[in-house]
Amino acid sequence: MIIDPHAHMISRTTDDYEAMAKAGIVAVIEPAFWLGQARTNVGSFIDYFSLISGFERFRAGQFGIRHYCTIGLNPKEANNEPLAEAVLDVLPRFLAKEGVVAMGELGYDEQTPAEDRALRAQIELAKEFDLPIMIHTPHRDKHAGTLRTMDVLKEHNFDPARCVIDHNNEETIRDVLERGYWLGFSIYPQTKMGSERMAVLVENYGPERLIVNSACDWGVSDPLAVAKTARLMAQRGVSAEAIRKVVYGNALAVYGLNGEMREEHWLAPAPIDQRTLYEGNSVLRGGQTPRIEQPGRPVDELRIT
Repeated sequence: MIIDPHAHMISRTTDDYEAMAKAGIVAVIEPAFWLGQARTNVGSFIDYFSLISGFERFRAGQFGIRHYCTIGLNPKEANNEPLAEAVLDVLPRFLAKEGVVAMGELGYDEQTPAEDRALRAQIELAKEFDLPIMIHTPHRDKHAGTLRTMDVLKEHNFDPARCVIDHNNEETIRDVLERGYWLGFSIYPQTKMGSERMAVLVENYGPERLIVNSACDWGVSDPLAVAKTARLMAQRGVSAEAIRKVVYGNALAVYGLNGEMREEHWLAPAPIDQRTLYEGNSVLRGGQTPRIEQPGRPVDELRIT
């Protein structure tokens, strides 16, 4: 079984959901983030948060995958300060919703004062709602930005055991491990952290607190990256126990802290019935035959295609 704890599924197709389920992915976490262009009003954020905590949850279930999400104001859009203030005001209405497992993605993009204010305000919200945090580390000046983020979390007395620092690489892994945080690694085709490099890190540092994700979105990315990385690690001789931790167990441990994500959700899943409607809408189009399937997925095997 595999959990992909960072997947922007609203950008993906139903074929992707089918392929992910076939590869053994039982659950995904969809972090709130950037859509590729800036939103212009708070209503756009409200609709987006409603979508990832509502319809997308339904859509994933129609293909046998459990869907969870994180809610937050991303750092890139924190720089529109009037809009950021309006978004921060509406966040609390979403943080207690069913299926919300953390606040995120939070952090820095260009490390501006506006991003810093938004990050600090949302750390306090996470504490108020007793939620873990998913941190986005900057693509530019990553090492300095990662250290700065952890310093800010410490200033706010946020427990490292309740926080995932994401998008790590060889440059950041040692510092993040030493400070006691969970570490996310996004596997992208041809850039960032690839499967080979990820396997070497697991071999060198061990599997404790390391989490593999695909970060698949609207760009060049691979929703099967976690499954492919697991297969590569197995081929290189990494133990099944270690692989299970980095593609399943560690994500469940930290994102299950608030009780919204539980193993029983996929060990005893609801039937798949594509006749089901969400606010009157179906995943089917005219004339398509609905998939109706009672639970029965083998739960103790790691299936990687």
